[in-house]
Order: sequence, then structure tokens, then C-alpha cells
Amino acid sequence: MPSTGADATAPPVDEPLLDEPTRALCTSVAQGSLAPARLAVVAPGGHGKTAVLGHLARRCEAHGVTVAWFGAPGGVDPVDPRTAELVLVDDAHELSDTALDTLRQLAERDGAGLVIAARPWPRPAALGAVLARLRGQVALRPLDASRVAALLGRDRAGLVETVCTQTLGVPGFVTRLAAALRGQKADAEAARGELGAAVLDEFRPDLDRLPPETLSLLLAATSGAGIDVDLLAGLLDTDHDGVTRALDAARACGLLTHDGTPLPLVAAAVTALVPEERRLAVSQRLVRLQLDREGPVLELVRPLLGSGLSGAEPAEAFEAAADEAAADDPVLAARLYAAAAEAGRPVSVLGCRWADAAARAGDVDTTLRLADQVIAEPDAAGRADAARTAATACVHKGQLDRARELYAWSDTRLARVQAALVAVQQGNAGEAERLLAAPAPGEPPTLLAGALSALARGAIESVTEGPTLALSTLVDAAETLEPVGRTTFLPDTPAALGALVGMHCGEFAVASTLLERAVAAESGGRPARTRHLLLTGWIALLRGDLDSAARTLRTAGTVESPRDWLFAVGLRAGVARRSSDLTTLRALWADVRESVIRVRVDVFTILPFGELAVAAARLGERDRLVHHLARARRLLAALGDPPLWSAALHWSGLHAAITADRTAEAADHAGALAHIAGHSHHHKALAEAAACWLDTLSGTVEAARVESAARALHATGLCWDAARLAGQAAIRTTDRKAMVSLLECARSLGGAAQGGAPATTPPDVPALSERERQVAELVVSGMTYRQVGDRLFISAKTVEHHMARMRQRLGATSRADLLAQLRGLVTTR
Repeated sequence: MPSTGADATAPPVDEPLLDEPTRALCTSVAQGSLAPARLAVVAPGGHGKTAVLGHLARRCEAHGVTVAWFGAPGGVDPVDPRTAELVLVDDAHELSDTALDTLRQLAERDGAGLVIAARPWPRPAALGAVLARLRGQVALRPLDASRVAALLGRDRAGLVETVCTQTLGVPGFVTRLAAALRGQKADAEAARGELGAAVLDEFRPDLDRLPPETLSLLLAATSGAGIDVDLLAGLLDTDHDGVTRALDAARACGLLTHDGTPLPLVAAAVTALVPEERRLAVSQRLVRLQLDREGPVLELVRPLLGSGLSGAEPAEAFEAAADEAAADDPVLAARLYAAAAEAGRPVSVLGCRWADAAARAGDVDTTLRLADQVIAEPDAAGRADAARTAATACVHKGQLDRARELYAWSDTRLARVQAALVAVQQGNAGEAERLLAAPAPGEPPTLLAGALSALARGAIESVTEGPTLALSTLVDAAETLEPVGRTTFLPDTPAALGALVGMHCGEFAVASTLLERAVAAESGGRPARTRHLLLTGWIALLRGDLDSAARTLRTAGTVESPRDWLFAVGLRAGVARRSSDLTTLRALWADVRESVIRVRVDVFTILPFGELAVAAARLGERDRLVHHLARARRLLAALGDPPLWSAALHWSGLHAAITADRTAEAADHAGALAHIAGHSHHHKALAEAAACWLDTLSGTVEAARVESAARALHATGLCWDAARLAGQAAIRTTDRKAMVSLLECARSLGGAAQGGAPATTPPDVPALSERERQVAELVVSGMTYRQVGDRLFISAKTVEHHMARMRQRLGATSRADLLAQLRGLVTTR
């Protein structure tokens, strides 16, 4: 990095570093177009002033112009205008008063060619008077990527971005960094955006030459102080004018940008080369000054993380910074609270806030550990809030009994409202009503309290009233929560519950809108985002858009809480089952077994448990879910079998029974759906589809009725189920005309499930004959060759021949590849 001393007098030959406007200007001066040239070159150190003067001198001498360097050995001092046609002055800011007086006399002679280079600071009055007599100024621009690339050479082109980023294109830094990066190891580190110790050590002498005041300023800048004049004045033991002078000096050296930020290379060198104890001393001094004036300390404390500092002052600093970070960055806040505890702050003081930050960061286990410590300490601050946070964490873990116990112990207004939500989940609407109606004197009616009260009210309405009222209440709750929900750890959000209600009653558009708005508003913070995305994936799954479902599942990322994991596993199982991917379904089953062990079923988890029940029937693992499904039926019975929630359980139960070939059990579920058919259009569609399934299983297929039922299902949003009903009815009918009609219906509904018109076979894929398509559809549905032959009145051997021909024509490399291609052909025509 440029030192605070004079720029080198001997001009280096670095012509490639000069941009075209500067080269053109030098050419004009040399050719006499600008004679006499009277120019200033004012820029911080390292920006190429000396290089410009050297290039200008060489160009002028090449054209026969006599050039003298003011004050240089072999030059003229004092300068005689008759001796040289052009006088060049470098580092004019360092000239003595006597030299500046001589320079002023020369500048007063208008016929003399004069080019003066200087830093912007210091600016003695005499120098200012000299520069004022010049006619123009040469603008020195940072090097762009192309010029940096030219300097580095083709074999090191991969370092261009790193060099530009670290130096901001300042020529002096570029040339020195490029030279320091010549080693193979250094090149490898720089290609990763890193600067190793060997590279940075090149700049140690420059740091050693810096005045203490400038080094302290750089340490403050790399510690997050910015240009806080009051803070820097305290650090440097000076006044505002002294801070301004120190900043001007650092900028003039090229160490700071105009906004007071160190160049990345400078910051890296300071961090790596200045002894840690000195850096920590400056940081602690800044933090103490900021704490004393009650200012923000987060950016000052952040560099202290991992330093191992302990004692009252570091603990106070870490705690204050954590409180600052808590709203916007709970992960950082949790780290800072941990640092405060390591520095000596008692957990009983930090625990409640630390637990909340850990919860919003998604670390449920740490939340429970910290909250438990606070609850167990009689003198700890915020015990009631800690209990509520722990209860909410228990909801995420699926431990609803423990959650109710903790909410009851907390006994705040928010705790009662959240306990009411849990009571509905556990099948106790009466207790939910009582908790919601309980007065809470002294607690203000905040937006959060209002939103959560509406959330609990919507949950109650979902089991006591129609879905329309519940959805309306939950939409209002979601809108109320939006301004304040980002920083709150919740057992559930109005958007999530509203989406569940929407999916259970066929209002998929409302459900999607709720979730989209919640994700945009970050309602419920980081933990709720995962839940919102998983539910978005469920909407895609039920609509039959398997690609979107899988893509959204990937977007959700790592799933932390057991409840979310249950929904994620159920979503994966649903995609695999609908894709007839038994290999994936079997591989997934270990996760399914663990998820159903870790989470007990409740009213709000009927959807994933129902999907897993169908998958279990497909794999012959029905016993794994018997107790969970029995509990779900008991919960719904305790609530009076609310149609909104019970319909989904019976619908999945119907398909599990069909898959397991248990006709009597399927009939029971169909009867239950028929009993609640009058509740809504959605329930009517489910009941009619269930009746068609029973008829189909018995071999009685009324094509018009099945098609009508399938289209009604599709209209409610259950697009995949609609296509499957029509397709299965087609394979089971003996009426060829009905089969063709139902297959066409299945294809159209299946194509529409993907969000558009049915797709056509790509032109490069061989078309299947009608008979081959019939065989393919039956085989893809899971039937054996013998079963296919019985259905189509052909032999199993003929079916095998059809499959062999299709495999050859499609170029399938394996049976799995063939089935995958056929699945695409028969579902997207």
C-alpha cells in the first residue's frame, strides 16, 4: 500500500496502466497542441501521478521537448524558464515554503509549461495559490478489469476479479498486489477470493511506517466505526477538526475511500498484520465509548466474536449487541448471547431473550434448554415469557401435552391464546373457548395479541362452523400479523392454518395467496418460512403438479422441527406415490417410521398422516400407522366429527383401503363421506367420487357418472385424484367405448393438473398405437402382465411382446427407464 512518504520520483514504465484519455492528453502536450501545458494532477497516493508524469516526460522528450523535474537531482533549481520548455513537479504537497515560493514565481509566468502532481492533502495555502494559476486538471481513473487483465497476463486471468475487488482498481495497489501474487499458492488462494499471509506480509513495512493516529483510524474503520466523528474523536483524543485532518490524511494516502471505508486490501492487511491485542484494544475502546453514550454497538462488537474476551465489559457489550441484532438476525443474536454468557453474564439474566433468539433461528433444542434454565431459577428475569417460548417450541416438536402445561404455567394473555390453539389441535374445543374468553387485565391489546386471538378463533370456527367463516377469520388474522409477525416465534401462523383449512375445503387459490403473502412478509420469521413453503408444496401435490411440489420441497431447505419434518416426509412420499416410484417410496420408509414416532397426530397433521397411510398400504406397512389413525378418529369424535377435518381423513382412508384391497373398509369411508356430502361442494365432490370408486372396484362402471365425479374433483383442486379416478375406471370397465372415453378424460384432467392444456407427444418420441397405449396405461398403473391380459382379453405373452416392442422403439435401457417413459407418454398426451 502507498506509504505516507513521497511518491517515487523515478517514473516507472507502466504505460499499459494509463487509460486512453490520459494517453491522448500526454500526446497533445508532447506535440505542442496544448503548449504551454499548465495542468494539475491531484489524486491520493497510489493513483498513478508519478506514472503519468513519467509517461509525459518520455513522450515530450521523444518529440524534442526539453523537460526538467522541479527539485530533482540533475534538474534546475531554481528553474530557469529558458532552460526547459516543460517543468514537471511531483509530490508538490511536500515542498518547503521556499520551494513553493519559487514554484509560485514560475507559475506566474504564463508562457512556462508546468504540470504539478500533488495529493489532495495536505494543501498549504501557497500550494493552493500555485494550483489556482493552472488551466486544467488530469483526472486519474481506477483501472478497469481489462487493464488489470493486461497487467496480470493471460496465464493469471483467473485473478482479475480478486485483484479488482481487493484494490478497487487503484493502480498502486494493483501493481503491488499483482507482484505479490506471483507464487503458485498465492494464485490458488486469490482464485478463491482469499489473500494469504505471504501476500499480505508484503504490506507490513507500509503499516509500520504509518503514524499511530492513522493506524488507529484504520483499526477503527475495520472495527465498524465508520465516519462517526464523535466516536473517532474519543478514540483519538482530539476534537472534530482533528478527526477531519486524520481522515483527510488517510484518504490522501489512498487507504480510505471517500465514504471512510478502507479498501478491502487495506482492511485485510490491517486485520492480518496488526497484533491482535492492539486490534482488540481499539475495538473495546470504541465499544466502551459507544455504550457510554448509549449508541448502537452491533457493528463494533461483531468483530469481537470468537475473541474469547471475558469480564464485565465484554459481557455487557455482547449482550447489548445481541439485543440490537435480535429483531433482524436471530442467528447472530443467539451467537452474541452465547458470547455474553461465556464472558460471564449469568444465563438467568440472558436466558429468556437468548431462548427467543434461538427459537427464531430454528434451534428448538437450545431454546428448550435455555428456557428450562430460566423457568427453574426463581429469580430469573422473564420466566413467564420463557415458559411461553418453551411451550411454542414444544408445539414445533409435536409435544402438545407438554406445550399445554407450559402455556398454563406462563398464564399470560398470549400464552392463553396459544394454549387455545393447542386445545383445538388436541380435540378440545370447549377448553379452547374457555381460554380465549378468559380476561387478561393489564395487558395491552397489541397487533400481535389481536392476530393470535383471531388465529385461535379461526381454529375454533374450523371445527364448529363452516369453512367460509373460519377462512375469513384467518385471512384477517394473517393481515393483522404482517406488520409485526417477522420477529415473533409462533406455534403456528394464520397463513399456515388458513392454508390447511383451504386445502381441506377445496379453496386452493385462497390457500396459495395466504402462503405467498406470508412468505413475502416473513410472517413468523425463519421457522414459519419453512412451514409456509412446505404447505405450498402440498398445494402443488394435491393439484397434481408434482414437479412444482418437488421443487418447492427443495426450496424449503433443511427441515429442523419434527412437525415440519413430518410434512416434508409426507410430501416426499406423496410425490413418490403419485409418480409410481416404489423404489423411492421404499427408500423413504425409514424416515416415515421415524417421523411418525417423533410426532403424535393432531387435527392439524391429518393431511400428512393421511398421505402416509396410503403410502403404508402401498408398501404393506399399514400396521405402522394404525394407532395414529385411531387417535385421529378419537380427536375428531371429541370435536363432533367436524366435516372440514374428518373428510380428509376419510378420503385418505378410502384410498388406503383400496390400495390394500379392503373393500369393506373402503365402503365405511365412502359412507362417512356420503354422510357429510351436504356440508359443501367440496364434500359433495368427495362423496360422489368415493361412490364411484366403490362401483369401480365392484366392476360396475358408469362412464358418465365417473366422468362427472372426476371433473367435480378437478374443480375442487384435487386434480391428480380426478385423473386417477377416471383412469382406474377406464382400466376396469369392459365397455371399450367407455374405456376410451374415460381414458381421454383422465388424460385431459392429468394434463390440466400441470397448470395448462394437455401436452402433446414431442415430435421426436415415437407414437404408441391404441393397443400399446392401453397396455402401457395398465402396466404403469401397477398391474401384472396377466392382469393386463385379462382386462384386454389377450394373453400375458402378448402383453410381454407389446412391452418388448415399445422398449425397442423408445430406446429404453432398462425396465425402470421404459416405465418412466411410458408414464410420461400416457399421462401427458
